[in-house]
Amino acid sequence: MTEELFQNLNTLDFIVFGLVILATLAAVIYGHHRKGQLNEEKSFLDFLVMGRQLTLPLFVATLVATWYGGIFGVTQIAFESGLYNFLTQGVFWYLTYIFFALFMIKKVRSYQAVTLPELIGKLFGPKAAFLGGIFNIMNVIPVSYTISLGLLLKTLFGIDFTWSMIIALSFVTLYSLFGGFRAVVFSDLVQFLVMCLGVFLVVVFSASTFGGFSFLQAKLPATHFSFTGGNSLATTMVWGFIAVSTLIDPNFYQRCFAALDDKTARNGILLSTVVWIGFDLCTTFGAMYARAVLPEAEPSTAYLQYCLQVLPHGLRGFVLAGIVATILSTIDSYLFIAGSTLSYDLLPGNKKNVFRAHAGVFLTAILSLILATSFEGNIKLVWKTLGSYSAACLLFPVLWGYLFPKRISDTQFVVICLFGVVTTTYWRLAEHSGFWKNVDELYIGVATTGLGLILSTLIHRGESSLK
Repeated sequence: MTEELFQNLNTLDFIVFGLVILATLAAVIYGHHRKGQLNEEKSFLDFLVMGRQLTLPLFVATLVATWYGGIFGVTQIAFESGLYNFLTQGVFWYLTYIFFALFMIKKVRSYQAVTLPELIGKLFGPKAAFLGGIFNIMNVIPVSYTISLGLLLKTLFGIDFTWSMIIALSFVTLYSLFGGFRAVVFSDLVQFLVMCLGVFLVVVFSASTFGGFSFLQAKLPATHFSFTGGNSLATTMVWGFIAVSTLIDPNFYQRCFAALDDKTARNGILLSTVVWIGFDLCTTFGAMYARAVLPEAEPSTAYLQYCLQVLPHGLRGFVLAGIVATILSTIDSYLFIAGSTLSYDLLPGNKKNVFRAHAGVFLTAILSLILATSFEGNIKLVWKTLGSYSAACLLFPVLWGYLFPKRISDTQFVVICLFGVVTTTYWRLAEHSGFWKNVDELYIGVATTGLGLILSTLIHRGESSLK
């Protein structure tokens, strides 16, 4: 496959690809330069949340760009199941984003936190903050994006998969350390422009080359045009709960904490949702064209293979750069957030130390590589496993804290979340039959934490009435 891909590229493609990568590096250097102009007192706040000066255009660019690092996972789902991808990786998420923008922004920003675990600590207490930090690490450690970069290098250059991940992750780690969150944001701006234009061009050239919707209908199974994609409703709705876990996604919160004001954060999320809809439509239909034209291709890399065949030279290099940009724009954000969580929220000692934050990013990169190897390159399994724990065990308790402040204590929060971990893990490992065979462990975790919250609130109410 590597030789075939290289045959589809020429000198112009490599020049265009190189220029996009150089533009990204230039943005990182510019971000570092801006950071260097700050006095020492403000440098740490700038390192984590850009000094809370994130403007609307940069907010939209960095938020949109951060969400698509698993492009090979998304396009694999669309390749195999069609419009099911748009529902599970799109619609569920849009509803969550809009809810967050309209009903949660002001409350979230009012706490003046720097990280999500710090916010959880202000809602419940220090033990809850520590446990929230552990869940955050699980939620944002960039395992699937490490796999995506590894697959890309392996596909393009024929390098061993493990070495591909090591090389790619080393590059991202170095530039993530270089300029902090400001450098991530400015690199995201370049990557945002390239990735959005890239996926749009794939759909335009596909339609002009092969025809529109009628071509896809003639070439694809009927299930590709069903929003359940042949899957059960219960399986489909699991993705809905994972999407709702955006309400506790630290990348989301970091950008809201960094925004200039409440209005910037709210409008930024709403504008980003419009862009996400367009992007998801392009990747979904692009992958469906790939299935129609290359039905025997490897699902995980079929979209890449197809892009390098359908586009003219020059644009092939641009779209290849767009795919790389899509992955880089997510992995750097996730790596940075996970490293910051580790150094700022979990490790004891002086939190406001940039060197500690650097060490946190480096340790996160090593852990990402270990986990990526253990999941054997299965992006969908990574999302399902780590995303399920976060959504099942942390989501309801945090939302409960927003809606009903001080109804549960710090200790009760920890007990409820850990009870969710135990039941989710048990259900995942145990064998089931009949009706229970189709009940996902996420539902068990959500039911457990939900029941725990109700019981704790009733106990709290009963104790209050006795006083």
